[in-house]
Parts: sequence; structure tokens; C-alpha cells
Amino acid sequence: MTEKTALTPKTHTAPPARFSHGVRKGNILQVAGQVGFLPAEEGRPPTPAGPGLREQTLQTLANVRAILEEGGASWDDVVMIRVYLTDTDHFAELNTIYNEYFEQHLTEAPAARTTVYVGLPAGLLVEIDALAVLG
Repeated sequence: MTEKTALTPKTHTAPPARFSHGVRKGNILQVAGQVGFLPAEEGRPPTPAGPGLREQTLQTLANVRAILEEGGASWDDVVMIRVYLTDTDHFAELNTIYNEYFEQHLTEAPAARTTVYVGLPAGLLVEIDALAVLG
């Protein structure tokens, strides 16, 4: 049976509960929901990249990418992305940011995507998770 490996890049703090930032088992890599926290610094609590959707979305995508890379994957290996927004009014802006980002980071067909609306801790506007299949 294939071993399950937890993934925590050096840029990430320990999760706030008993889960992994990412898990790889065989050729499957699941990235847990990530938010737009800046890279971890010892002695500093998790800090959002900015108050705006653009800053938080770009940092969230960077955080997802860090976990993908830690597990040996790239955006081209991702088959599903789930986006969680706190405000329905952010949908169009999110799509603009998302399209610009992936025009620069994909060489293959884009992943499937679902977007839903949720409550997140105060100040956080977006959360993203991803499922990758390697090989």
C-alpha cells in the first residue's frame, strides 16, 4: 500500500487543528483550503496579505502552489480547484485575478473549478483548495 505523506512547506505555520496543509498518497495530492496569509515568520501571528481581494487571492494561490511544489506537483497537475468566497460581489473580480494568474502559470488545459460562498474568519476574503494527479 502507498504511504500517505503530509506536506507543510517552510512558508506555512502549523495548521490550527489536526490536519495537514497537503497530503500526497501515490500520484494523488490534495491541498487543504489555503487562505492569503503571508509566509510564516517566527514570533508573528498569521497575517493576511492585505485587506483587498487581489492581494489575498494572489497570496492564497502562492500558498497553494507552495504545497503543490512540496509534493512534487505543479499547476499543470491540478484537476480540480475549489474557491470559497465570503462575498458574492467578489465573483467578477476573482475571475479577473484568476484568469490573469493562470495565463502565466499554466501550459496545459485549466483545471475544473467550483466557487461557493462561505463564512471565513474576520478579514479573510478567499480560501482555495486543489486536487492534483501526478504522472
